[in-house]
Amino acid sequence: MRTVQGAALDGLKARVRALAERTGLPVRSAWGEPRPRATERAGRAPRGGAPLADTGPAVPPLGAEDPGRRTSVKEPIRTSAGRPAGPAAALAPAGSPAATPTVLASLGALLTAAGRPRPRRRPGGVRASAAELRALRARHGDAPALVRTRSGQTLLVLLDPQDLRRFYAEPVSVLAADPPQKCRGLSTHEPGRDGDGPGCARGEQRPERRRMSADVLAAGLPVHPAAGPILTVVAEEARHLTATGTLELARVRRAVNRAARRIVLGDPAAEDDELAGWLTQLRAEDGRPRGGRTRAARSVQDKARARVREYVRHAGDDTLAGRAARHAGPVDTTDPDGAVDPADEARLWLLAMDAVPDTLLRTLLLLGAHPCEQDAAAAEASAEVAAGRARGELPRLRACVRESLRLYPVVPDLIRVTRGETEWRGVRHPAGTAVLLPAAFHQRDPERVPAAHVFVPGRWKNPAADRDIRMAPFSHGGGRCPGDQLGLMITAAFCAEVLRGHRITGTRPVLDPVGPLPVTLDPRGVRLTLTRR
Repeated sequence: MRTVQGAALDGLKARVRALAERTGLPVRSAWGEPRPRATERAGRAPRGGAPLADTGPAVPPLGAEDPGRRTSVKEPIRTSAGRPAGPAAALAPAGSPAATPTVLASLGALLTAAGRPRPRRRPGGVRASAAELRALRARHGDAPALVRTRSGQTLLVLLDPQDLRRFYAEPVSVLAADPPQKCRGLSTHEPGRDGDGPGCARGEQRPERRRMSADVLAAGLPVHPAAGPILTVVAEEARHLTATGTLELARVRRAVNRAARRIVLGDPAAEDDELAGWLTQLRAEDGRPRGGRTRAARSVQDKARARVREYVRHAGDDTLAGRAARHAGPVDTTDPDGAVDPADEARLWLLAMDAVPDTLLRTLLLLGAHPCEQDAAAAEASAEVAAGRARGELPRLRACVRESLRLYPVVPDLIRVTRGETEWRGVRHPAGTAVLLPAAFHQRDPERVPAAHVFVPGRWKNPAADRDIRMAPFSHGGGRCPGDQLGLMITAAFCAEVLRGHRITGTRPVLDPVGPLPVTLDPRGVRLTLTRR
């Protein structure tokens, strides 16, 4: 059955072909080859006959007449007012006859592309720029604003810190977790029924799982009880970071992931590249198999679960898996609601540490751009060797890591869904309303945060900074990450190992130590130059 849109599109294509026939110019197909004119189609040779004589040179491909001209149809055509032009602007007379084939070819490609389905946005891909949020706050004041995204989703956006406090304080019976697809923090992930949910620890965890996570990860303790063995592993694996004079993301990921497997499962897991590959696949799938990849993803989950369970059986008491095994009761694999499986918890902790390499590299990049902060951090790292029982605290380096997470949070936006009718600032909203907390916006809001776009680790020396509702690198309230202190200890220890014997003398990209820092910072493009101290 033909639709009205399809009929209109075919009619517009026919008008373009008729225009081409009158002007003698070809219209390019979707594959970039010129379609023959009507006169050529009528006079073509029958099958098996002699080919027709060449009637002249072919029209050059897009951009051939002027290599410096932009002819890509992916770039929108701009009007003098700066707005994208529509089809009428594309059909406007060109400045020269040579430009006419380019205009017609671009229009033909545009018409062909218009008939293709647009890629769908992923459900968790809700992003808003700081300028848009500031404009929204200017129109609505501090009250929550109900907006509709381009994908049609309706969101209640929180723009005032008072509402942030309520957002973190509400129980899951009022605000249910609906985290972004790529929720990869230094915290443990909230497992679903199969133990592979991607959410940060905000879901309806069973009391047994909450108690185990808090005890094994030593929630609230600056120095983990197993800090000695953990810091030894970090020191040994950090040697791979300084083996050459340069440092990039691939090297950091390999060293940190090796350390994570040793810290969670034990030393034998360090060389298990097969398990590392499975975990990489699970991260790529976000822990949720979709569509036709369900069977393959389930197979990877099962293999990773079996391998981790084997390591847990032989894990030592100084590993996280060994500590979890001591707190868990007998595991009944046939009962999903039975005792907590330490193997599932260990696998989730490994997935959670995926954010450490990015945070570590960004922190070192920021220190490289601020020589005074780097020298102070290096002095602390050198003095920490003789710290004794206080080894692992590293307050200055922890402040640098926190500031890096403030500037570049792992989860920039938090989304939760109301389970019943709720009232925000006197306005009632029905059940199922999605509530958006733009954490990255609030942490870098120049109207509320001093030096919002500048690297200032000293702000974290104040104990009240950790309770500041605007700053949420590890969330607040009952959903606060139980592994925040452990993650800070590991990341700061890696920074200390690098700075203890080396100086960061060159960085890419080059950051302005005084001016505002970029809004985003892709760790894949970071490259550091190290020299011996």
